[in-house]
Amino acid sequence: MVTDHSRAPVLEALVDYHRRKRLAFTPPGHKQARGADPAVREVLGDAVFLGDVLASGGLDDRLTRGRVLERAEELMADAVHAEDTFFTTCGSSLSVKAAMLSVAGPHEKLLIGRDAHKSVVSGLILAGIEPVWVEPRWDARLHIAHPPSAEDFESAFDAHPDAKGALVTSPTPYGACAALAEIAEVCHRRSRPLVVDEAWGAHLPFHPDLPTWAMDAGADICVTSIHKMGSGLEQGSVFHRRGELVPVDVLKTRADLLGTTSPSVLIYAGMDGWRRQMALHGRDLMGAALDLAAEVRAAIEEIDGMHVHDRADFCGEGLADDFDPLPVIIDIAGLGITGFRAADWLRDNRSLDAHLVDHRRIGAQITHADDRGTADELLAALKDLARAAPGLAAGPRVDVPSPAELRMAQALPPRDAFFGPTEDVPAEDAEGRVAAEMITPYPPGIPAVLPGERLTAPVLRYLRTGLDAGMHLPDPTDPTLATIRVVASDQEAAE
Repeated sequence: MVTDHSRAPVLEALVDYHRRKRLAFTPPGHKQARGADPAVREVLGDAVFLGDVLASGGLDDRLTRGRVLERAEELMADAVHAEDTFFTTCGSSLSVKAAMLSVAGPHEKLLIGRDAHKSVVSGLILAGIEPVWVEPRWDARLHIAHPPSAEDFESAFDAHPDAKGALVTSPTPYGACAALAEIAEVCHRRSRPLVVDEAWGAHLPFHPDLPTWAMDAGADICVTSIHKMGSGLEQGSVFHRRGELVPVDVLKTRADLLGTTSPSVLIYAGMDGWRRQMALHGRDLMGAALDLAAEVRAAIEEIDGMHVHDRADFCGEGLADDFDPLPVIIDIAGLGITGFRAADWLRDNRSLDAHLVDHRRIGAQITHADDRGTADELLAALKDLARAAPGLAAGPRVDVPSPAELRMAQALPPRDAFFGPTEDVPAEDAEGRVAAEMITPYPPGIPAVLPGERLTAPVLRYLRTGLDAGMHLPDPTDPTLATIRVVASDQEAAE
């Protein structure tokens, strides 16, 4: 069958909806912008509301006989070499949970790289899956984590042969990539599926100079955020499946369990249009982005006090296996200020928002949407930052633990710790107690503390000094970290 990637079923159905002048007595209640607040219409424009229609009983008929979404998903699967694809409008935070629940259930083990996103930990808590943590490859010099190796997963399977599968994050938000084909081989030798959280890799299938796409590397399920490196709207996510280890009906029912019954057609349309854009023009667009990123990287490297992390920094013995150059990660330790202070200065003084921010780095992702104009603005702002840095107070420093100190023992399963009896204790009394909440520096959203981990002084010190320096911690019960939620002392004693 010849697949026509010039088609975009969701967008075409929207055109047809308006051409027929359909009159809806259904949600959404704004009724094609007529009921929307005038001030909202002025800011957002009517196009947003005109695209916001009911998915079934609106875009498609009440029995979805037009197969609008199905046809869009089939085209997406074909474009990225998957057997099946599912759209979701709740972000990859939902998609990765659906993938996990398709592989393991309550009280079953799943091998997971400890550099997983907080959404993975949320999935563990909700499902009662028992994590077997696989250590990332820590770079103690740069204070950065890279995905675990195939050998790391091999060892974890040897120690836990009853594990139902494995989950790895690749690329990381920093652009470091795992040896996915080798990890898939480790899993498949045991007839176990591999799930790849490839939220940052939507662009990977569309140019040969980018790291290998998870589906091409043999992954069984791959989760991708279309809004991160693609052209989709926020919350647009897909998960892809191939092979026989995860039945398609299982994945579909798990997704249905978690997903909304009121999906956004706007988000569907963004994903459908992005697939068409990439299928028809992706190689040219990605090639231009790679060329621009190379120029930007070289120019930033010439700015005193800045260093752009490259393949030589990230790849090698004991480090990452591959590297995506589009997340431009800039080490500014040479400026004598933290990444937090640099990001705040750029926003306040140059109206420029950096993405990934940590104690010594800022990130500026380059996508196919960038051009010479945006690149020049970025470079001008970074040069201004370098000139301003000597006059900026250095600010509080972050006490970053060694790799060995970052890891804490998992004393209780995450679900038991989160839902069991808890108490809030002063942070100075929390050492040795079992955490009952997540504490996650964001971005990139990798938890430093998980429910069930026994808290240690180095990690507590890292979080307190990080908070003082400007680290964003969106999830602890007490955002000031004056207190920390822990497992109640009587419950801990019972364990």
